[in-house]
Amino acid sequence: MREREQDGTDAEMLAFARRTRASFSRFMMEYRFAVDTVLTKVNILRDEFLHLHEYNPIEHVTSRVKTPQSILEKVARKGCEPTLDSIRETITDIAGVRITCAFIADTYRILDALTSQDDVRIIEIKDYIARPKANGYKSLHAIIEVPVYLSTGAVPVIVEVQIRTIAMDFWASLEHKIFYKYSGEVPSHLSDDLSQAAATAEQLDLRMAELHSETRGAELEVSRSAEVVDEVDEKVLAQLWELTRRAERDDV
Repeated sequence: MREREQDGTDAEMLAFARRTRASFSRFMMEYRFAVDTVLTKVNILRDEFLHLHEYNPIEHVTSRVKTPQSILEKVARKGCEPTLDSIRETITDIAGVRITCAFIADTYRILDALTSQDDVRIIEIKDYIARPKANGYKSLHAIIEVPVYLSTGAVPVIVEVQIRTIAMDFWASLEHKIFYKYSGEVPSHLSDDLSQAAATAEQLDLRMAELHSETRGAELEVSRSAEVVDEVDEKVLAQLWELTRRAERDDV
């Protein structure tokens, strides 16, 4: 009797494992594609700024998708139901993209450019630059939803986007290492040092912004306009001119 019950339990477990493996694999795939979608948007913005403004506000971009183990650990901490629908709704940082900019103004510029796109839905924005965390942490956090287009149709997927300056990123990286080294119990003298370092990073951001403004000046539009003209082949310009004149004659 017990053997038959055990056999039944094993069969149920096997069926559950097969269903879950297939569903979870698709679940993770959607988040990987969502990261790819956001990265494509960021790369287009970077190229546009370079082409039109001769300036790249984005220094570098990193991304990640949480591992299944990391997701389940967070599910347990949050007391979330272990269903994919509940995980989608509750865990908003499964997919993450971090954008590092040179200057504070650039972080807001990129945030506005990204979140103003028609297919990006803003779920939440937290401005830790204007209102830093108690430990000195600064960054822009945007929880957004983007469509992932699969063969079966569009699937909305949530992505967490962090945007910060180089100085903020350096400070956050150091704070993260110290926090985990001491398992969250950071000695008070190190906390004080981190706070002072955060203030120093803020002053660095402000001073670098001043230098940037002084050195660039108002010559950008003139120099860039000349370069845009040079990029267009003279033969193409001549053809466009001839077509324009022909169209004007036909209209008369």
